[in-house]
Amino acid sequence: MAQIIHIDNLDAPELLAYAHLTEAQLRHRLEPTMGVFIAESPKVIYRALEAGIRPKSLLMEEKHLTGQGAPLLAACGDIPVYTAPREVLSALTGYTLTRGILCCMSRPALPEAENLLATARRVAVLEGIVDSTNVGAIFRSAAALGMDAVLLSPTCCDPLTRRVVRVSMGTVFQVPWTYLDGWPEAGLALLKSAGFATAAMALTDDSCAVDDPRLKAMDKLAIVLGTEGDGLSHETIARCDDTVKIPMSHGVDSLNVAAASAVAFWEMRAR
Repeated sequence: MAQIIHIDNLDAPELLAYAHLTEAQLRHRLEPTMGVFIAESPKVIYRALEAGIRPKSLLMEEKHLTGQGAPLLAACGDIPVYTAPREVLSALTGYTLTRGILCCMSRPALPEAENLLATARRVAVLEGIVDSTNVGAIFRSAAALGMDAVLLSPTCCDPLTRRVVRVSMGTVFQVPWTYLDGWPEAGLALLKSAGFATAAMALTDDSCAVDDPRLKAMDKLAIVLGTEGDGLSHETIARCDDTVKIPMSHGVDSLNVAAASAVAFWEMRAR
């Protein structure tokens, strides 16, 4: 049974994860498996629970204890549940945007890239994408449009930051993901050894169109997307098997990387 704990301010030490710690402090970079992250809204929290992620505590408005939060209390078991009226919790930045419920959860151990690739046909590879909104939107598109996994370069935004989790609508718990070491050389070599062709999304003169039938017919394909603004590095483009572009109209030079990912995932999905 949950331990209901009423609070009157956000300065208690047990509330550090909700009120005061930075994303980097939550992550615990030296020992990631000891870190935590914050999930918000019932739908997102349920998706995390369904993925086997362990809750450590809940923070919710008092009215939700017998409302939409009641099923969560039952699902989360014997954990602390901190609660207060809305006017107290509104002092927590962004709290009023969460539908009244936050959950502090243990970071899961990440799978090995080799294991993800062993059973996948389509994967998204993100290089240096640092905007949390873009990363969250890419995960949502990956889940909806048939990507089997998402692989990230070490310089990408952490998929378990609070905004990524929220924007993705919890799909970061549904699509397997992990980091690639030694990017781009070692990471691309790993993809090749696992039987994947690589398609670099870039606007170059020798790019093929995103709807090229040859791409759709490939048995295993990795769709590689680059950072906001600069796009993929020249080294990555040179090492990929194909360079792919989305044809533009009306003088528009390119799409936002999150929008481009949705088009690419749909056009190059496994048939």
